[in-house]
Amino acid sequence: MEPGTVFVAGATGYVGGRLVPLLLARGYTVHAGVRSPRKLAARPWGAHPNLRALPADVTDQDSLAVAMRGCQTAFYLVHSMGAGGDFAQADREAARNMAQAAARAGVSRIIYLSGLGETEGGEEQGLSEHLRSRSEVGRILAEGPVPVTVLRAAVILGSGSASFEIIRNLVERLPLMITPRWVRTRCQPIAITNVLGYLLGCLENPATAGLTLDIGGPDVITYGELFRIYARAAGIRAPLIVPVPLLSPTLSAFWVNLITPVPAHIVRPLIEGLKNEVVCRDRRILDLVPQELLSCRDAIAQALSEARQGPVPSCCHDAGNACAPDFLAARVGRETCPAEWSKAGDAPYAGGTLFTADYFATLDAPRERVWDAVVRIGGERGWYAGDLLWRIRGLADKLVGGPGHMRGRRDPERIGPGDALDFWRVLDVQTGVRLLLLAEMKVPGAATLELRLRSVPLPVPLDDRGGTRLELYTSFRPRGLWGLLYWWSMYPAHGLLFPAMLRNMARAAHAPLLEGPAKIPPRPGVL
Repeated sequence: MEPGTVFVAGATGYVGGRLVPLLLARGYTVHAGVRSPRKLAARPWGAHPNLRALPADVTDQDSLAVAMRGCQTAFYLVHSMGAGGDFAQADREAARNMAQAAARAGVSRIIYLSGLGETEGGEEQGLSEHLRSRSEVGRILAEGPVPVTVLRAAVILGSGSASFEIIRNLVERLPLMITPRWVRTRCQPIAITNVLGYLLGCLENPATAGLTLDIGGPDVITYGELFRIYARAAGIRAPLIVPVPLLSPTLSAFWVNLITPVPAHIVRPLIEGLKNEVVCRDRRILDLVPQELLSCRDAIAQALSEARQGPVPSCCHDAGNACAPDFLAARVGRETCPAEWSKAGDAPYAGGTLFTADYFATLDAPRERVWDAVVRIGGERGWYAGDLLWRIRGLADKLVGGPGHMRGRRDPERIGPGDALDFWRVLDVQTGVRLLLLAEMKVPGAATLELRLRSVPLPVPLDDRGGTRLELYTSFRPRGLWGLLYWWSMYPAHGLLFPAMLRNMARAAHAPLLEGPAKIPPRPGVL
């Protein structure tokens, strides 16, 4: 059968980021529905001739219909759990948009990756809100005119997956685990490679149309056993696990969020779902799409190998918008100004205050050498100054449910739009020119950090290749009184931290300082 054209919703997410290159390798033309085209372009396969990056948002039915035109099959690999708030309602609306848009575009089939969980009488009774929402999405899609294949998976084991990161960090950091009773709940984990195999197999097997199929690996184990399997695969001592009856899911989620890099808005629904047994009851998939299933030990060993070799193909932190409407364009530029600012700061009628703290330094080094230091910022390399302060700020962020400072970076050498960088999100990368970051930490407002480079002439006796002006721009749009108090309480620290960052970047680039670091005067109308 000739490879056709497929649509992928969630192409830059954890599963989609691994599925798309496999589809391209098999000769399919892929329409990737994305909110952030530059985020897609930054992937290693982003320039593939058979890839079409099309603007599409699951909240906009018209954009979905346009992006799916000419496609025979659509993969639906998105959920709203990471968005916080009422994710179940957001998932309902998105599913309705997807079902109707697929029908308008003439799509022949939708393949949806759902969550596995026990139901009673076809209803979602007793399920956590997360699992109930995933099941409901499948039902809404199936109620539309386009046939749907629903694959229901439990714990997905793979480098960078939320489940794997939670397991890895808990086992490696805690010699003793005080756990709730869910540690004895049975589950049937599945390797990400097997999930991808089932997605591709269903695409190429028309007999799977209209079916809801359970997918899982060969092992049915408890979460406590999964922790011990990880310890053996990693070659470390297994933690002592002490189940207690009084530890609530909310308290468990808070603790897991504090210990692991997975943010609270993802951890909480996952932890609440651990009370539900997630074991395959329907095994038709074994005959419909035969493949060799990895054991939990082999899946974890594979994930560990990928994580150690780095960079991982995708991770749970990949979700997030990396470009946005033009707002405050005069300050942060233009087409990349974050959409979050439209709701994170004070209302327009309140004046829309913008605070800035900008610094520069002139370096005796070519721009390329300075950029090498700039692009390695964050992760294990640190932030060039005040690393203890950054870690304390990250811990404070974790305590209030933010992502904290443990996400690190996916690749120690390269960075692209949409990447998570500790508690920042990369909005824009222009090699040798600009790095723009949006703060995802919990703050009463919205903040950006930007590094810009430009070549400047130097006196001939110094270097006829010219030097570099390195500029650091910070912007903060406060929300209410707490936003104002936050900015002014941090302002003295900024005056010490940011110049030190520039000095240490110069040192890392082996670039003598010729001028600065010094403050850049604010523009008129900006505080």
